[in-house]
Amino acid sequence: MRNRIRPDRGLTIRMGLTIFLLGLLYVAFAAALIVLLKSVVLIVVILGGLLFAQYWFSDRIALAALHGHVVTPEEYPQLHGAVDRLCALADLPKPRVAVADLAVPNAFATGRDTDHAVLCVSTGMLALLEENELEGVLAHELIHIAHRDVAVITIASFLGVAAGLTLRFALYSQALGARRDQYTALAFAAVAAVSAAVYAISFILIRTLSRYRELAADRDGAILTGEPSALASALVKLDAKGSRIPREDLRRVQAFNAFFVSPVRTSFSGLLSAHPSLERRLDQLGRISGDLGRGLGTGTDGLTTMPDTDDDDHERA
Repeated sequence: MRNRIRPDRGLTIRMGLTIFLLGLLYVAFAAALIVLLKSVVLIVVILGGLLFAQYWFSDRIALAALHGHVVTPEEYPQLHGAVDRLCALADLPKPRVAVADLAVPNAFATGRDTDHAVLCVSTGMLALLEENELEGVLAHELIHIAHRDVAVITIASFLGVAAGLTLRFALYSQALGARRDQYTALAFAAVAAVSAAVYAISFILIRTLSRYRELAADRDGAILTGEPSALASALVKLDAKGSRIPREDLRRVQAFNAFFVSPVRTSFSGLLSAHPSLERRLDQLGRISGDLGRGLGTGTDGLTTMPDTDDDDHERA
């Protein structure tokens, strides 16, 4: 379906390359498990079933894990009104709107395509942000849906999930199988080593893609609303508030960090972070604000358009 969001060539290329590399890694991972565990049917069924479930039910899984539920316009008129305005402006089908009962102020979009997308915000974020700041965050999430990078990041994260589960299984089997023969013990040790390597590689590839997609969504979301300063203000508030959230609340949501508009505080930084630094995001939004103030890039359709974000800028994120 066509919409008024200009395609991001850099993001499209990076998503394609990431999926290609993860696909190769997936095949190698499956082949290694088949060689080590000597069961083609078992490996294909398990990995294929996990991939199908994560792709087809990603919206339900995310909402259930984060205690989110779809809400009606009668329940949240301001939230639905903002989504309606932005969808009309971008010529996008309206996603389902959900609210998660979480103190952590954040938002995310999920779903396998634009027709099955869900845009979810936390109660903590609704209580924290002003109306224009909320619209800035919602625009950011709608850009993720328009670029279809929600589905891509869901598929891409599958390999890490599968490798992580396999690693846990192998480690538990090692710990509980004191009387196994030497060959079986070595096989499980090899499975654990392969799974750990696959998990590490997929982790880095996904986070490299995630940092780029966040900058792209910041840029196009700010252009969509015409208020980069509103999104910048929201990001500052989310970052400041997030640093004061109790640790037990943060642990509940850290597994979904790559999907959030603002990162949950972790020990990861740089290469391992799912988000660019706040300073980098604010710097980009400041430049966009200056360009919009000078009237640069206004298209014939009334929407402001700008060149793709510079590749060097993304690489520095």
